[in-house]
Amino acid sequence: MNKGSTTNIFAILAVVALVAGAAWFKSQRTETPTEKMAQSTQPVQVVTAEVVTTTAEKPVQAAAAETLPRLVDLGADKCKACKTLAPILDALREEYQNRLRVDFIDVWKNPSAQRPYSIRLIPTQILFDKDGNEVWRHEGFISKEDLKAIFAEKVGVK
Repeated sequence: MNKGSTTNIFAILAVVALVAGAAWFKSQRTETPTEKMAQSTQPVQVVTAEVVTTTAEKPVQAAAAETLPRLVDLGADKCKACKTLAPILDALREEYQNRLRVDFIDVWKNPSAQRPYSIRLIPTQILFDKDGNEVWRHEGFISKEDLKAIFAEKVGVK
């Protein structure tokens, strides 16, 4: 055998080993919470001052039926940023009572909730005007002061 054919054989063996390793790794992998969410058809549980249940297919339309602007926070009770945001949302829910609705949807407990909102990561906050139109979207943690500024700017609620 010459040197060139030996190199080709080693290259082919390396590619075969790489493909086999990738296939094995994929077979060992467990589903992520996002993959589990995409497969679920459970109803969405929306948390406000009280728990309201809507169908997974209609949470956006439910927002349209409201007469108040609405902030929807999509997250999970076990997500670190979501836990940090929870007391802020509770305070805003109280402070803006009868002027702005603040809802939380746990997308790990209610996996089908992510589809109608087209979220990519959690937490995601979506602000709807009083007619149910999305006017603002944010991904990740956000401060109370920044949310209050967005409420005033986007839906005129102070």
